[in-house]
Amino acid sequence: MAFDAGIMWNRLPAWQVLLWWHHFFLLWSTIDAQTRYTIPEELKQGSVVGHLSKDLGLVVSELYRRKLRITSESGKQYFSVDLGKGELVVSERIDREEMCGQRVPCLLPLEVVIENPLQLHRVEVEIQDINDNSPSFTTKERVLKIAESINPGARFPLESALDPDVVSNTIRTYTISKNDHFKLNVKNHKDGTKFPELVLEKSLDRERQSVHTLILTAIDGGDPVRSGTSEITVTVLDNNDNSPQFVRQVYEANVSESVSPGTEILHVKATDPDEGLNGEIEYFFGDQTTDLIISLFDIEPSTGAIVVKGDLDYENNSLHRFDVIAKDKGNPERDGHCGVEIKIIDINDNTPEIIVTSLTTPVAEDSAIGTVIALLSAKDPDSGDNGKIKLSISSNSPFKLNPSVSKHYALVTNGPLDREINAQYSIQIIAADSGKPSLSSKKTITVDVLDVNDNPPFFPQPQYVVYVKENYAPGKILCSVSATDSDMGANAKISYSILDSKVQDVSVSSYVYINADNGSIYSMHSFDYEKLKVFQIRVQAKDQGSPSLRSNTTVNVFILDQNDNAPTVIYPSSAVLGSLSHQRMPRSAKAGHLVTKVTAVDADSGHNAWISYKLKVATDASLFTVSLYTGEVRTKRAVYEQDDSSQTLIIEINDDGEPVQSATVTVSILLEDGLHEPILDLRKKSEPNKKSGRITVYLILSLAAVSVLSLVTFLILAVRCIRSSRGNGSCCMRRSDFDDYKNPNRNLQIQLNSDGPIKYVEVLGGDMMSQSQSFRSCLSPMSEYSDFTFVKPSSTTDFKEMMNVLDASLPDSTWTFESQQVSRDQHNGQRHVSC
Repeated sequence: MAFDAGIMWNRLPAWQVLLWWHHFFLLWSTIDAQTRYTIPEELKQGSVVGHLSKDLGLVVSELYRRKLRITSESGKQYFSVDLGKGELVVSERIDREEMCGQRVPCLLPLEVVIENPLQLHRVEVEIQDINDNSPSFTTKERVLKIAESINPGARFPLESALDPDVVSNTIRTYTISKNDHFKLNVKNHKDGTKFPELVLEKSLDRERQSVHTLILTAIDGGDPVRSGTSEITVTVLDNNDNSPQFVRQVYEANVSESVSPGTEILHVKATDPDEGLNGEIEYFFGDQTTDLIISLFDIEPSTGAIVVKGDLDYENNSLHRFDVIAKDKGNPERDGHCGVEIKIIDINDNTPEIIVTSLTTPVAEDSAIGTVIALLSAKDPDSGDNGKIKLSISSNSPFKLNPSVSKHYALVTNGPLDREINAQYSIQIIAADSGKPSLSSKKTITVDVLDVNDNPPFFPQPQYVVYVKENYAPGKILCSVSATDSDMGANAKISYSILDSKVQDVSVSSYVYINADNGSIYSMHSFDYEKLKVFQIRVQAKDQGSPSLRSNTTVNVFILDQNDNAPTVIYPSSAVLGSLSHQRMPRSAKAGHLVTKVTAVDADSGHNAWISYKLKVATDASLFTVSLYTGEVRTKRAVYEQDDSSQTLIIEINDDGEPVQSATVTVSILLEDGLHEPILDLRKKSEPNKKSGRITVYLILSLAAVSVLSLVTFLILAVRCIRSSRGNGSCCMRRSDFDDYKNPNRNLQIQLNSDGPIKYVEVLGGDMMSQSQSFRSCLSPMSEYSDFTFVKPSSTTDFKEMMNVLDASLPDSTWTFESQQVSRDQHNGQRHVSC
């Protein structure tokens, strides 16, 4: 019978209350590394069981952070933890009889799970019985029929009372009401159970008293004492003076729980010396046989054979006790009693159950070997070897099982984890018992791997090559670079940037910029091939992990030339005389005479810089021709007397680009009868000299003086050239690495004198492409095929290659004379190269 624990405490003596509180608060011990508390049942909710944090050596302030919790195998949470105080308190009503029945001691196992780091403690709470149940009889009224001829000393088994309490609180004795014919005898079974028997002490006389009413009282050993009663009515019968007697007082049998219904277990046997109906015996279950026994077993009334009726289960009940009555058919009928004990033998009929006490997921892929992932246990309700369990794990995963405390196992890492190879592991746990045959069960634990930033961004190409046309529109995309990162989340999110470097002493970021999100590279302005032909961009890809990882790649940008420059005429120079160039030639010139040579350059490269010359307009197209590739102007025939003294040629210069860029130059040629005639003023129309004779004399004297001086200079140079030619075979005037740092934006202008053989070349301004300039003049004053070659400014290597091409185009009779004399005019910034 259930009752209020508070009322019970009020009824207990003061000394016993103090004893209980002593056990309640102070009694705990560690057995096999386990903590045990002892408390009475029926404690109020909120009652303190023990100071859990102190007993386990834990810090109270860390309990909440470390997520302390308790679990119970019973499935019902009778206790909870006050995380603020670290105390184990009662959270549900505790009824020992409901939890443990007659089992002593009554232990409630608890598991305390603590995380960060993961710990497991086993705590046992022993529930002690209190006398909260009174003895009770199943039958409140029982009728016994006893023949008057029964001799004194006859015994009649009575119903035992039931008391769910245990130990000292269970039934201690029985009493019977005062009477003249019967006394009570209490028998003790070997397991301590007490059975009452009614003993006839004085012969009955039906004629004096046919009915006797007795009160049977069962008394427990609690304090205070509790009791229960049952009324026994004895009806005195006549005749049949022998009762059946069993061969044995107790019959025992061992039966496997796997036995099938209908199997015969044992026979009970009773004898009766009476004859006829008084000696015919039938067998029945005792009056107080429980419904469970009746559902599991059956008895043959005529033979006393006990057979299995239902399914036996060792795990529910390993022992069954009941009484069998043998009755004769006399009048009045007489009976005899015996006890039956059937022990159930366990078989391995329960598969192990795997219990996951704690599981940590996801786990970082850089976790150290030995990191605890989960705590596991297993249970099997079978007994002996049938209940011994061993856990194992599949061998194809980087995990293993380590035995832990109290039949627990720790699932730990046994190798490195790599999320990029395997982001999730399905770990199969196998539990097998030691029975024969062995039974097993499996449980799959899923563990997710948490990504860490262990992979830098990866470019599929160490270098990229991009070709961009010059004059490319600013703001347009040049190319895109892309890197991949096998990590995930922020660890795989990539941003792109350009590493600072110099291009022509200017930061590369002034030329291009990059989209940080997708790696697209855009131009900041258009490019000029003539100023910049190639440059490099170093791109860095950086992820957003912590710490971040990065990698680099190089983008080589090549500028492609476009035909955006027209040819520039550098000889004959038009800087002084405008667009008109004046030349002289003798009338005695023969066919093929070199009149002059037009030289032009194109700032472009490749086909865009290939130049061709064409005679577009001529005073007499039959007299002159222009070489297509060298620009040499020669006579096609000899000069006739009727040919005009003044000839005008318009020469068109085209490059090989698309669209074609062109320029024109006008050459005025004066036909003279002698080589020593003075040059007419070509800036004016040709007309007879009307000056006075005195001026003519001055001019003739000046011309003679200049001629003599030139002849002497030529002879000196010829002697020096002949001496040096013995070593190198040629003599040529060169000018190289000529830079004007004062004003690099000025255009290059060249002026040559036309008074007889060329004596000097005048260079005005600076380099027109901010690069080193190389000029070469090759003169052959001894031949009528005097030649002047002016090569496009470029590097020294390009200059030499161009000179080889131009030299190959000259006539075989042309020889070269080398000399160099460079002077600087400090007043006007002009440079002179003289031969």
